[in-house]
Amino acid sequence: MIDIAITSDFICPWCFIGERRLARALAYLPDGTEVALQWKPFELNPGMPAEGVERRAYRTQKFGSWERSRQLDAQVMAAASDDGIAFDYDAMTRTPNTFAAHRLMQLAQREGVATALAQALFAAYFEQGRDLGDAATLADLAAQAGLDRAAALAYLAGDDGSDAVRAAEREGMARGIRGVPLFDIGGEVVSGAQPLEVFVLALQRAFDRASQPATA
Repeated sequence: MIDIAITSDFICPWCFIGERRLARALAYLPDGTEVALQWKPFELNPGMPAEGVERRAYRTQKFGSWERSRQLDAQVMAAASDDGIAFDYDAMTRTPNTFAAHRLMQLAQREGVATALAQALFAAYFEQGRDLGDAATLADLAAQAGLDRAAALAYLAGDDGSDAVRAAEREGMARGIRGVPLFDIGGEVVSGAQPLEVFVLALQRAFDRASQPATA
């Protein structure tokens, strides 16, 4: 068994790229290799208003100009040209607060569909420009990932998962995590959206460690 912990945020393009590269790298493992994925929360904008903000205004303030923001978006798209991601930055009108999405991931983790939900969240934001701070949108994505939509909506209406998300975020900060994505692959840390080959080699080393006979 190879345990993989992924610390990320769903509005981080490099997290999306890294997830895609890890997914491709997993295919290089020998058939039958068991892998357990765990998703850990990180908020790029922990002080973001619950309703989010208009993206153009936010990015202009953050990077000094809208032109600079668009240049950075273009650089991301170019870097991900081989990763099969159909970025649609024109469709992205809001920068959302992602705390509710991370809460929903707690439910998805319990139900065994966390990876499917994470993939749906990334694609919804970066390829469709959907608002990940909107409860109805999150419930739709939960249903897409295999959860009951009504149950997800009820879950989001309460406060379930909040303490778990905050505790996980505090744990990450205590471990020194200040940026994402971060992948703990069988005890080996891979930071950032590294090239595919880096993930393949890290997985191979994790497989070799897991295959070693236990010693008394």
